[in-house]
Formats: sequence, structure tokens, C-alpha cells
Amino acid sequence: MRSPSSANNIALLTIYEISKILGSSLELHKTLRQVLNIIAAHLNMQRGMVCAREDDTELCVIASIDLSKEEIQRGRFQVGEGVTGRIFQTGIPAVIPNIAEEPLFLNRIGKHRLLDGQAISFLGVPIKIGRECVGVLSFERESGATSNRFEDDLQLLTMVANLIGQSMRLHQQVANDREQLMQEKSRLQKDLASKYSLDNVIGSSKRMQEVFAEVHMAAPGKSTILLRGESGTGKEVIARAIHFLSTRKEKPFIKVNCAALTESLLESELFGHEKGAFTGAVQERRGRFEQAHGGTLFLDEIGDISPVFQVKLLRVLQEREFERVGGNKTIKVDVRLICATNRNLEDAVSLGQFRSDLYFRINVISIFLPPLRERRDDIPLLVEKILAHFNLENNTKIGLTPEAMQVLSNCHWPGNVRELENCVERFATMTRSNIIREVDIPCQTNQCLSSSLWKYQPKGNVIPIAPIASKPESHAEADEVIHVEERPSGRLSEREQLINAMEKSGWVQAKAARQLNLTPRQMGYALKKYNIEVQKF
Repeated sequence: MRSPSSANNIALLTIYEISKILGSSLELHKTLRQVLNIIAAHLNMQRGMVCAREDDTELCVIASIDLSKEEIQRGRFQVGEGVTGRIFQTGIPAVIPNIAEEPLFLNRIGKHRLLDGQAISFLGVPIKIGRECVGVLSFERESGATSNRFEDDLQLLTMVANLIGQSMRLHQQVANDREQLMQEKSRLQKDLASKYSLDNVIGSSKRMQEVFAEVHMAAPGKSTILLRGESGTGKEVIARAIHFLSTRKEKPFIKVNCAALTESLLESELFGHEKGAFTGAVQERRGRFEQAHGGTLFLDEIGDISPVFQVKLLRVLQEREFERVGGNKTIKVDVRLICATNRNLEDAVSLGQFRSDLYFRINVISIFLPPLRERRDDIPLLVEKILAHFNLENNTKIGLTPEAMQVLSNCHWPGNVRELENCVERFATMTRSNIIREVDIPCQTNQCLSSSLWKYQPKGNVIPIAPIASKPESHAEADEVIHVEERPSGRLSEREQLINAMEKSGWVQAKAARQLNLTPRQMGYALKKYNIEVQKF
């Protein structure tokens, strides 16, 4: 028999240890099991459990000791059903000295039997949050194991149940706050996705969402924008999106591919010309700058313009005025400039291929477009859109198996979105059924010609500046580089001379060009023709 002082010490120790456990973690099920173990050890009890409402009507076991999984599954009660259900319904503790003699005790969790003539008793108390009953704490014990001082034990269990109720309230509040935060996060993500999205541009990946955010921030202003990225990443589409998000959307959007025109044609194309300015100029013509007045001018491949034309373009960007070819009248324009390049302009400036003052003039706001291999999450969406467009145009219903989609998602795509479009259109056209399977993808049968290009792609995320052949100033200039004859025995060939000059100049193209009396453009053209890889140090 326990003395009063001993019982008080046990009660204080029990409450102290339980309060520490409940305050140590927000993992409710874990802490409740520890609490049940403390009570069982200090009060010599068994088969403890905490029941709480799982839905609107049913109570189930959320924590227990000395119960098997099958017993836990059976431990379900309706509100008001059995002793546990009655405790929950009334909010009043209950003591059953001998459960074998209590008709309300349903014995759901297992059969009980007398041990050495000792009956099994049951103690249960409600778990409350304020005045609301949210659960039941109960234990079983051999009636002969103690002096049957049920009143003291019931009082201790009631105190423990109050502590459990406070922990359950805290856990519920944390869960509600977390659910609210998750809902708010989901709502904000949806809002951001709708806010930072562009018409005709697919991109749910993190990299593209960052691009969309930059576009939305840059579009309303008037600053010059430089779009950078590999060929085929969609720079023109992004440029159009910037225009239509700006205050100039009602004005023209004019585009010019600088790499597609010679220097003289590019000057006439951009600035226009007067009648009689050159042979064939039978009438006055407005240039693209004039056509884009009040709107946006998109200069694609600006990194390929010649040094001479860079000077002419720089004046226009600084003063926003120019003269037509063959004219002397100064024309002022209000144009927002968007430029694009797949070259590394920083290296081009250091090699003397691009003017630093023009670089700083166009590089006000830089937006980098990631290659397709760095935004693989977007590949399935892009494929679906391309197939949908193909089906609409060709009145077909071609689909794609998950295995085929996985193959496409794992490809390197050196040509980026443009290559993906071509590939999808190719196998969609050549398929013999309405379902594209893995074996129908060209790369699975070594028929993908562009796969050989991957080994020439630069490693990392740096945009390459391997010299790209510019258009020669004239046929004569081209002949200086193109028509090469192998030297007689004992003399260096053209390719060997190029390599020798590059090695002597530390692989700086501008220095090597001066040694060979070539222009930087001729040097770049020659290096490309003879497939000489520029060494990086």
C-alpha cells in the first residue's frame, strides 16, 4: 500500500515528467505514447490508450501501449457507445472496478480474463479543450496490484488529460496555421503563375518563371533590353512579349535580323534611303527605325554586325537621330530598342570584335534565356502544344506514350525549342499510327542528325564566343581567306600558319590577326573554316 506522501511524490514526479514530454515536441502521436508509458510505469497500469474523434461521429485510438495493430483497429466507438463513448459524450470520468461485471463495457479491443483470481479494472477520463470534450484517456489495471485507490489515480489522470488537451489544442492550432499557410502559398503561386506568364510562351519551370518575372519588371520602362541565350531559345517571342506588355503595345513592333544582311544592306534596311542614293534606289524608302517610331525595334543577332556599322548604330542609340542613306536631313525617332544575341559579348569586347561603348549602350537590362536542357520540366508542355498545333493543322489525332515523352525529356536539344519543334513535327509526320512510341523517336534508331552537334556545344552556362563567320566585306576579301592552297613541302599550310599565329599571340584572335595582316572578321572566318578550336586560359 502506498503512503499518502509516497503517492503525492509519485503524482508530482509523473506530472513533471509528462509536462516535459508534452513540451518537447509537436509530434503529437509520439509524445502521447511517451505519456502513456510514464503513467503505466508510475501507476502500475496497462493497456493505455488515447481516443479522439476521427470524423463527426466516430472515436478511434490515436495513441496506445500494450495494444496490437488488430486491437487498435477494433478500438472504434460511436459517441455514447460503451464506456469510452459515454465518457466522451458526458464529459464525466468513469471507474469500473471489474470490467467483467459491467454490461456497458464492450471489450472491443480484446478478451479479458482473470489472472490469479484478480479482476481487471478500467479508469477513463475525458480530454477537454475548454468545455469541449475532444477525447478520452483510459487505462486498465489488475485490481489487486494496488490498494484500489481509484479516486487518487482518477484525479491524477484528470490532470494529465488536461495537459494532453492543451497539447492537442496547440497541435490543432499549428496544423490549422500550417494548412492556412499552405493554402496561401498555393494561392500566391497561382497568382504569380498567372501574373508572371507570357502569351505564346510556355514555361512552368523555375528558370522560366524567373525570366517571366524579369520581363514583367522590365517591360513597362523605356530602357534598352538585351536578350541573351543560345540559338532557338525563343528570344524573338520574348521580345514580342516585352513589347505587348509595355506602354508601346499599340505602336509597331519591327524586327531585323542583323546577321542576315550585309553591312550596306543593313544600313539601308535600318535607316532607309533617298531616291537615287545607289543603283536600284528608284524611290525614297523609310527605314526600320522610322517604321518603329513610337514602338519597339528588335535587333536580332546584334553581336554579328561589323565594327564599322557598330559606330553608325552607336550614334543612333545615343542621339536617337540619323540620316537616310544618300540624304542629309536629320530624322529623330522615339524607339525602344530590344537586342538579342547568342554570343558572349564580353569576350567579343576583350577580343576587339565588339565596341565597348556600344556594349554598354545596349546592355542596360540583360535577360538570360535558359537552354532547353536546363528547363526540362517544360519539355512535356512544349511537346503537347506542338502536337496539338500539328493535329489542328493536319486534322490528325496523334498522341505520345509516357515512354516516348521520357525519351524527349532526356535529350540534350542543342537546338533548343526550335529543334524540339522540328523533331516533333518530323516524327509526327512520319508515324504510321496515331500513337508515338519510344521506338518512333529518331534518336532511338540513330537517325537523329542533330545529336552529333552536342559534342560541339559549350559546357556550362556561359554563352559561347567561338568566332562565328561574319559576312565578308567583299568577294575579294572573302577570297583572301576562302581560297587557300596547300604550301609546297617545307612550308607551312594556311591552317598551320593560323595555329602558329594563335599560339604566339596567346590565342588572342585580335593579336593573331595583326600578325597575319588580317581583319578580326577574316581571322574569325578562317578559324571556323579550318575548324580550329580557340583555346581558353
